[in-house]
Amino acid sequence: MNKGKLYIISAPSGAGKTSLVKQLVANLDQLTVSVSLTTRQMREGETHGKDYFFSTVEEFKQMIAEQAFLEHAQVFDNFYGTAQQSVENYLDNGIDVILEIDWQGAQQVRKMLPNCISIFILPPSIEVLQQRLENRGQDSQEIIDRRMQDAVQEMSHCDEFNYLIVNDDFNLALAELSSIVISHRLEKHRQLNKLAPLLEKLIKP
Repeated sequence: MNKGKLYIISAPSGAGKTSLVKQLVANLDQLTVSVSLTTRQMREGETHGKDYFFSTVEEFKQMIAEQAFLEHAQVFDNFYGTAQQSVENYLDNGIDVILEIDWQGAQQVRKMLPNCISIFILPPSIEVLQQRLENRGQDSQEIIDRRMQDAVQEMSHCDEFNYLIVNDDFNLALAELSSIVISHRLEKHRQLNKLAPLLEKLIKP
């Protein structure tokens, strides 16, 4: 059985990353999103264990001390992290895993797992990004302004990623994102293993 592939997908807030990833996972089998731990408060409509694993700051720091994270970072005033064992369990069972993390987390993961594939999603313009944040209707203007400032810093690290996708047309961006995952599934070393019975018949009739 092939080992799963690890994908990092990053984007500034408002670029549409979450919607793209949700549809990607719905369209492709053997693909899952790693559920992160966070110390931020649960929002209305969120479910513990589905959207995030919600923890206290003390619990989070204990896991840092135990080196239980594949990556962790402070974003705004909260902590986020990815449990290493959970990701490795998926990969060992042949399931591709997506990490939705920021550039800081991406740097940490690359050091530990240099064979991961990283993708950065960009908005078509800074004006569109701000409009998307405002249209959410869930943040104050102060928070939106702060997210816009952080977005510039986030996007300045896009050249550290293997692939760049502009989310202007959702369907096109989704097709481009899908093509990355599918192309890696067609790599020779993965296909030779998967197609071994067929190749045995084709090559040695």
